[in-house]
Amino acid sequence: MTSKKSDLEAAIDAAARILDSATTIGTLGHIGPDGDAIGSSWGVALSAHKAGKTAVASFGEPFVIPRHFEFLNQEVVVPAKEFPEGLDVVVSCDSASAERLGSLAGAATSAKKIVVIDHHVTNTGFGDVAVVAADASSTAELAYRVLQRLGWPIDADVATCLWTGVVSDTGRFQYSNTSPETLRVAAELLEYGVASDVVGQELYERAPFGYFGVVSAVLGRAELDADLQLVSTALFQEDLDSADITYEETDGLIDLVRLADESDVALLMKSLEPGSVMASLRSRGTIDVAAIAREFGGGGHHNASGFSFDGVPEDALAAVKAELAKQRR
Repeated sequence: MTSKKSDLEAAIDAAARILDSATTIGTLGHIGPDGDAIGSSWGVALSAHKAGKTAVASFGEPFVIPRHFEFLNQEVVVPAKEFPEGLDVVVSCDSASAERLGSLAGAATSAKKIVVIDHHVTNTGFGDVAVVAADASSTAELAYRVLQRLGWPIDADVATCLWTGVVSDTGRFQYSNTSPETLRVAAELLEYGVASDVVGQELYERAPFGYFGVVSAVLGRAELDADLQLVSTALFQEDLDSADITYEETDGLIDLVRLADESDVALLMKSLEPGSVMASLRSRGTIDVAAIAREFGGGGHHNASGFSFDGVPEDALAAVKAELAKQRR
């Protein structure tokens, strides 16, 4: 992992050299992309396109663009099935490992070079060049620095993609990963013409009416373990079916689950297929939820992480409680 400032600057220089010499470039976010994965990968590809490169952006199956990201410029975005192999460079954005690229991991490794831009402490250091800084607020913040080094075009569309990544991963600049450098980057992005009010409305102030029913169901089955200071709940496919909404439209659920005063750790288990659970963990700071996720092959950050679990929600909950108890000792 890139750590020292001098090492990071050297990695940015190396990434810029590779990208500048490339003709064909593809950018990839992780499967089930969040705002940072989409914002950073689309922003880099869009800037590359404007610099005269042949550039595309995508993410692995299931390729479903969440509704709240549809406002972003998508002229370089292609479905996963149309992402080409054998590119000069693939840029992996916001993925801690090649496995997180899902169905497009093979397309990534078929490229002549892989550049990794990421801020996860759990990053495995894959790729030919890794621009990785765990103390960066977001991958988008690092992507902006790479684009600056390249001198590629950054207009309102590119800046809006990057702004989306920064805003998403800092919780609208309220999380502890918001640094003075983050705010400097944010100020510069605003100068390119980002409409921050529009981004805020699209990301945080819109939802289909059926979402209300899902919120009611998920919060209605929430449980509090007072001893472990853990609040947990589950989302089932039946919840989505009855509300006629998609999984991608439920991103904000974990932020509601974590509100309970009596807890400092929140767990949302998404059981959408029999025998499989996708879990999201959040911490107020005392507990390292990335360490818990790593025990199950997942990863993330100290205060936000996720993992996949083979089994049912009850078993996933028991496993998390066991790991949480170790940190409480």
